Amino acid sequence: MGKNKLKKFREMESIDCVFQYPFGLLREKGFPMKGRWRGEFFHNDGPIVLELGCGKGEYTVGLARRFPDKNFIGIDIKGARMHSGACDARDNGLTNVAFLRTGIELLDNFFAPGEVDEIWITFPDPQMKKVRKRLTGTTFMNLYRKVLKPGGRINLKTDSPFLYTYTSLMVRLNGFPLLEDSPDLYDTAAPHAARLDSALRDIKTYYERQWLARGLQIRYLAFSLPPEGELQEPQDDIPLDTYRSFSRGTLETMNTNSD
Repeated sequence: MGKNKLKKFREMESIDCVFQYPFGLLREKGFPMKGRWRGEFFHNDGPIVLELGCGKGEYTVGLARRFPDKNFIGIDIKGARMHSGACDARDNGLTNVAFLRTGIELLDNFFAPGEVDEIWITFPDPQMKKVRKRLTGTTFMNLYRKVLKPGGRINLKTDSPFLYTYTSLMVRLNGFPLLEDSPDLYDTAAPHAARLDSALRDIKTYYERQWLARGLQIRYLAFSLPPEGELQEPQDDIPLDTYRSFSRGTLETMNTNSD
């Protein structure tokens, strides 16, 4: 592990809004704030919103600034990534932000039933060949049901045509209430564009900037998750994505050249 990563990990240990739990620890000791996030950390009764796979935390922090009456928790297993967002929240005195370093599959170890009001899934790996690892798949929907309030909202922002198509099919197949559906979020001339919150376009993650720089469309879905009912997986043949991410250094060079 590089010295820079080690430095970030050490600094993360001193940031009050960061909680770090490696795999397996919770099964032995449990998480003491489960069911108590509002009272013991945020000290308010505002809604709790999760960003899953938050990466550098740009979206978590951006949403927290935009909606000070809500509480936002970014979740990712990569601690070196979320260091940036955690420092931003600390340095700017944001009291409605937290970061949780753990695996998303352990979500119900950290949150009580109905404790979460809303979930954001921003530019996840589409997992085109591993449906059980797909964050919008039925395996994870059943997990979200354990912590999300009945009928809670799930938001997906993705560059992936495959994941957008798959999630759309899954939502319709299982009869989830569809709240928003935008196949091109930045098409401001689309009939639905005016009713979408401007935060959807104003706040951009590292990966979103990458996809926009390459001229790719950003897709957005929002739907409610019913608390009950057996879920079915779509059996449709969905075309696979044909592109890959740039390396981090390539995008940084692109951003520097465009300044």
